[in-house]
Amino acid sequence: MSDKTSPEYTDPWRLRATYIVMILLAGIFIFRLYYIQILHGAQYQARAEDNRLTEVKIPAPRGVIYDRNDYLLVRNIPTFNITITPALLPDSDAEIQSIYRRLSELTGVPVSKEAPPAARCIPGRGIKQFVEEGDSLAPYEAWPVACDVNEVTARIIREAKEDMPGVNVEILPVRDYTTGILTASFIGYLGPISELNKEYYETLGFVAGRDKVGYSGIEYEYQETLAGRNGSKLVEVDVAGKILHTIGDVIQPLPGYNLRLTIDTRLQTAAATALQKRMDFINRYAGERRTPIGVVIAMNPSTGEILAMVSEPSYENNRMARFIPADYYSQLVADERGKPLINHSIQLVFPPGSTFKLATGIGSLNEDVISPNRTLHCTGTITVANRYFPNDPGKAKDFFCWKDEGHGNVNYIHAIAWSCNTYFYKIGGGFEGEIEPGLGIDRIGTYALALGYGNPLGIDLPGENGGLVPTRDWKRRTQGENWSTGDTYNASTGQGYVLATPLQVLTSAATIANGGSVMQPHIVQEILDGEGNLIETIKPKVLWNLTDGEITPDTPDINIEPWVMQLTQEGMHMVTLPSGTAYEYGNLENISSAGKTGTGEFCDTVAREKGLCVPGNWPTHSWYVAYAPYDNPEIAVVAFVYNGGEGAVTAGPIVRQVLETYFTLKGIDAAGQP
Repeated sequence: MSDKTSPEYTDPWRLRATYIVMILLAGIFIFRLYYIQILHGAQYQARAEDNRLTEVKIPAPRGVIYDRNDYLLVRNIPTFNITITPALLPDSDAEIQSIYRRLSELTGVPVSKEAPPAARCIPGRGIKQFVEEGDSLAPYEAWPVACDVNEVTARIIREAKEDMPGVNVEILPVRDYTTGILTASFIGYLGPISELNKEYYETLGFVAGRDKVGYSGIEYEYQETLAGRNGSKLVEVDVAGKILHTIGDVIQPLPGYNLRLTIDTRLQTAAATALQKRMDFINRYAGERRTPIGVVIAMNPSTGEILAMVSEPSYENNRMARFIPADYYSQLVADERGKPLINHSIQLVFPPGSTFKLATGIGSLNEDVISPNRTLHCTGTITVANRYFPNDPGKAKDFFCWKDEGHGNVNYIHAIAWSCNTYFYKIGGGFEGEIEPGLGIDRIGTYALALGYGNPLGIDLPGENGGLVPTRDWKRRTQGENWSTGDTYNASTGQGYVLATPLQVLTSAATIANGGSVMQPHIVQEILDGEGNLIETIKPKVLWNLTDGEITPDTPDINIEPWVMQLTQEGMHMVTLPSGTAYEYGNLENISSAGKTGTGEFCDTVAREKGLCVPGNWPTHSWYVAYAPYDNPEIAVVAFVYNGGEGAVTAGPIVRQVLETYFTLKGIDAAGQP
């Protein structure tokens, strides 16, 4: 037995403790191996496979857009990005700096410039910073250091690639909007996938940070149709992200479909020119930006096809094609009066003024409130008791006709032709001793809704506003007041709380023009594949018919007698004749037409700040809506000019020019001329 004082002596408890620790450690390792390889082996195997295998999405070509005459409105053109793969750069720092200097000379991007990290292709940093970021995240991934370089520069760099290891030229498609600002309001633009929608688009196979999606207009509304479907391939990568090889079959991308629109670019150009010239004249004459907003829409009243749609001011969507410039976007947003990013044709609402009288007139004739030949006397002013409930004696309130001296005796047709306010006040709200009780706000609302006011019409564009046809209940809920007699008088002439989009005003006139069918407006005519083969035709859709005698759950609960529509058409035709309100400014020389002028009073924030909201002398919007030929309508056009003054004077000539252009183009096309 060893001496405890001997150096070779070891206490048995120390040996036992050591053995116990070794056994415990071995047990822990064995248990851990069992846990990883047996209990969760499949899970960790899957993780390893995920790290080893990566799915690469192959971008699908986006569909292009044509007008009705096959003029290319939107196409895809190549854009050239200069990329650097950090892992493929040479080892020598001197060689790397030489590559940086050469690229800087060719592209204009500085060799080194510190700036906060941002999305790819956003300028502001130097080449060195771009590469350092890429090297830290994915060294075998190609990182863009200069985007959207010109083709000459791209060719020079491509030819010099052998002398610049790691440098490459990336060719990507980008949208080219050939008509730019002319059609931007309904074409729209593309933008990057936002964090808000990232999960949704990734489930559809898109790649956030690379793929772009529609942000507005047709690009947004027909996103799924235009985008197609990305392809994919499974690749094996090493720990640095370098692709080793492809595994399995490659799923090829499915190109997006092409669209053919109902728009005639030639007519669109004429409409934009007519509107811009009129607005410029008003603003120059006023010495300020008096009228910031204008709209022109042309439609085929029989089909609902939109032939032209102009919204001013607009924006240059080509500036959004590569990336959305922060300064330009901020400039557009800052224009609170013009709101250029909004399609004013369908997204903003205004008091329709006298164009709304057609709903009041049709309802009054159809409901036997007045007979067509009966005359009402207009002296220029009427006084009524403005009551808020049936037993309220009311307070006297004056209502004025636009013609100070009045129109004298007026029947239905002349009331439309002369746009006599007094006549429509009386048939809409009633007048003691002449018309009792009048059509009333409830039935005015019914006929307005029937003609297309008060609800979205379902045009194939995003953000359509439904407008407002006010009711008694609406006023109680939103204004905290009962409905008054004066409210009905104002609504009878398209004033007060009544609000409408230019498209709704146009649809009401188009419905009268075609005899009573409310057509769903649409801007896409056909969907085509990449070879030009027809995939789908967007057929005209009748939302409801007002004169066929059929009442269904999907249509307004009224039936308008055909003779009522006919008399209304005659009144609108007389608008363009020598005694009518549009004769001097809106009449066509060789083609018969019909129309309705409108002058909508308004008092918005700008007018209020300038002290212009003077009762009886408020500023006015300008409206004119017309169709031609009168006996066989082919086209209906509306023009709206914000703060444009009298409807006939400002909007009338715009509509006339669009109609004249339409028939001139029709003659050219018939003759087979270019």
